[in-house]
Amino acid sequence: MMKTSKYTALLLLMITMLASCYHRPHRYANVTGEITGVQTDTMSFYTLHHYTVNYNFIVRSNSLTLVAQQPEEVLSNMPTDSFTVRHGEHLVVADYRTLPQDLADSVWIQVATASRHFGWVHEGKLLRSVVPDDPISEFISTFSDTHLLIFLIVICVISAAYLIRKLKRMDVPIVHFRDIHSFYPTLLTLLVASAATLYASIQTFAPDVWRHFYFNPTLNPLSVPPILALFLLLVWAMLIVGVAVLDDVRGQLATGEAILYLSGLAAVCAIDYIVFSITSLYFIGYILLVLYFIYAIRQYRTHSRMTYVCGKCGALLRKKGECPHCGAFNV
Repeated sequence: MMKTSKYTALLLLMITMLASCYHRPHRYANVTGEITGVQTDTMSFYTLHHYTVNYNFIVRSNSLTLVAQQPEEVLSNMPTDSFTVRHGEHLVVADYRTLPQDLADSVWIQVATASRHFGWVHEGKLLRSVVPDDPISEFISTFSDTHLLIFLIVICVISAAYLIRKLKRMDVPIVHFRDIHSFYPTLLTLLVASAATLYASIQTFAPDVWRHFYFNPTLNPLSVPPILALFLLLVWAMLIVGVAVLDDVRGQLATGEAILYLSGLAAVCAIDYIVFSITSLYFIGYILLVLYFIYAIRQYRTHSRMTYVCGKCGALLRKKGECPHCGAFNV
């Protein structure tokens, strides 16, 4: 336990340092003195769209076509030139314009390429083709892809069901069924389920908060609204508890059993994420979360607590009888 506490304290210190260092400043310049009309318009655009001039994007689609002339010329059906940017190219927002007469999309965005070419495009088309130039935003965008989610759900469910069934037949430790003498694995599954439920809740009840986080991500829970702060705290808690799980598993199981146990734990966490992130969108997840807490804690109290100690080797035992470690018989 002392060793686990040491690892946990070290990771917590590292996380605190990283969270305090990862700070993304506002995308508009700080204003001192009198605010001009242009600055007011920039701040208003940032508030509504969560990005503004000098914001960086990366093209994630195969290509994106930009118009070299002004948007008014496009709406007037004047001859225009266009050019294409490819997947992976970096873009920076150079200007924006709102044209109420454009019924398709009233907001036009001018972006600049790395080769200093400037072009205009509808905001909707731009956002469908790019991702913010930030690793957190790229991660969110990747796991928000519908086709990828469906693929992951199918693969995770099939793999997890097969793995859990195989582990139960092999009579090896597995979380919720024949767990090790540690509450950390159960706690990790509960944290994953809670984080998945909260993630779906933010998407449902505060979509604009999540949209702002998508464009301006941070790892610091102290610089975001309370609901996002709670979500980030759950993510950090999963990392800390994950380290504690690794330490306990390494101390209680042999290498082969440890790998199987951690694989089963990962499968259970994957199922928790999929089930609670989807069912919470339809409000069923909140009831399931309460029932899951009751089930997980009851299973731990029933199958995981070791109340006996071998009189010869000192190993923890679930029941009296022959010690599986040294063979001594305990009465």
